[in-house]
Amino acid sequence: MTASSPIEGGVMAAVLTPLHNDLSPNHGTWLAHSRNLLDQGCSGLAVLGTTSEANAFSLSERLAMLDALGDSDIDSGLSVPGVGCCAIPDTVKLCRKALEIGAAGVLMLPPFYYKPVTDEGLFAAYSEIIQRVSDSKLKILLYHIPQNSGVPITLPLIEKLVTAYPDTVVGIKDSAGDFGNMKAMVEEFPGFRVFSGSDAYLLDILRIGGAGSITACNNISARQSAAVLANWQTDNADACQAALSAIRLATQKFPLVEALKEAMARSTGDAAWRALRPPLMPLDDSVADAFWIELAAAGFSA
Repeated sequence: MTASSPIEGGVMAAVLTPLHNDLSPNHGTWLAHSRNLLDQGCSGLAVLGTTSEANAFSLSERLAMLDALGDSDIDSGLSVPGVGCCAIPDTVKLCRKALEIGAAGVLMLPPFYYKPVTDEGLFAAYSEIIQRVSDSKLKILLYHIPQNSGVPITLPLIEKLVTAYPDTVVGIKDSAGDFGNMKAMVEEFPGFRVFSGSDAYLLDILRIGGAGSITACNNISARQSAAVLANWQTDNADACQAALSAIRLATQKFPLVEALKEAMARSTGDAAWRALRPPLMPLDDSVADAFWIELAAAGFSA
């Protein structure tokens, strides 16, 4: 892990996955979008996560996407693939593929089907994955999104993991929207990289020593997040954060992935961006129009 590794800190986009008419991942458009996000100032690319619709894709589809990334001209060392699956062998395969292409690290959901489960059970699952991968290059960002997964990653669990695997479990994406929880992690685990999953807390997390953000809105607000990152210690910090928060607030009034794909369709002129894997469905025309008006009022421009 080098000093320029995105898991050391910065702003990452939770990258959307464009689809073909048959709902298979469109590798070419996906890679072009990823290049554009880096050009707009993203420090890294969090691919195959919630915003990417990854849990709607098969293991073979995810592996093929990582192969496409590794074979592209994009520096795969700027990628942090999502790898957390319900089945431990699937997570292990994705971890090994991420290592094979030279990814900076991986973003790992806990096994999320059975609930409630204990911290001991979750520790055992993470431990089994780490031991099966058995590679010192593996760097894990835990993924805390209990509103989706139903399985929270608690402070005692983090303590057990960083004590047992201090060189492997190096940080977390906290998408629960609870800044107090993020602050507790920053304070209790020195050196543990805490990324906010909410754009609203980017400046706040930087100011308390956190790592930055990994967010869905960075698909359309990468420039604003990069401005916060560049200016967080200056007098312009609050104004930069306000510009970013305005886009986030406009977007979060609507179904998130659906809205972001609508924004991509309108800003690029490519209607294919509206395709989603069911059960997600494109926004109705009236809702899409309302979203676009809200987004423009928030200062968004393509």
